[in-house]
Amino acid sequence: MSTTLPHTVMEQLFLNARTHSHWQNRPVADETLRQLFDLLKQCPTSANCSPARFVFVKSAEAKAKLKPCLMEGNVEKTLAAPVCVIVAQDMRFHEHLPKLFPHADAKSWFEGNDAAIAATAARNSSLQGAYLILAARALGLDCGPMSGFDNAALDQAFFPDGRFKSNFLINLGYGEADKLYPRSPRFDFEEACRIL
Repeated sequence: MSTTLPHTVMEQLFLNARTHSHWQNRPVADETLRQLFDLLKQCPTSANCSPARFVFVKSAEAKAKLKPCLMEGNVEKTLAAPVCVIVAQDMRFHEHLPKLFPHADAKSWFEGNDAAIAATAARNSSLQGAYLILAARALGLDCGPMSGFDNAALDQAFFPDGRFKSNFLINLGYGEADKLYPRSPRFDFEEACRIL
């Protein structure tokens, strides 16, 4: 039976978690990235389609390839982060549905339907990127999710065959809490929600 998690967990995942732009000079182990994926892959996507693909940019060579794709304001913090995750979407994700959703012919739902492929890939890769953020926080990492890059240039640099399309980026590492900006305002329940 599910129970409410302790408040300290809520603080780590949501209440005290922040978007970081400044990073400690402390590496993130490859094993931690594997743990991260093992957590996020358990979270739901429609028809278990799992279209997200993740490129963990760590090496100096890979960061040099990423740098020209970034908007100027995102260069310094991205190069300083131990890892920058490219959250991409597989535009042929439906080819894997016989494995991932074997109890129905879900592949046929998408074949020849580019609009459904694009919408499903975008929606569910965004979900999986959000799951990555929560999994990273659960493992003690800080995150800096962002847009602010040239999708076409990044796709040409990292996915030249066109199968994958970039969605957004997430810097990962151990943030410098003393350099955080004040938290921006949030909506009250009544401003954003309705109970019908």
